[in-house]
Amino acid sequence: MQDDRITLTPEEQAARRRRSVAIGVFLVALVVIFYVVTLAKIGG
Repeated sequence: MQDDRITLTPEEQAARRRRSVAIGVFLVALVVIFYVVTLAKIGG
């Protein structure tokens, strides 16, 4: 049975890491925005 895994170059691994970090930052920012909007609606 042959190994069908794809081997990424260091550049591709770095790009994947940057993309993952960017998605994580975006999701955290979205959660913070929803939280602030919710507090504003409840408080106002």
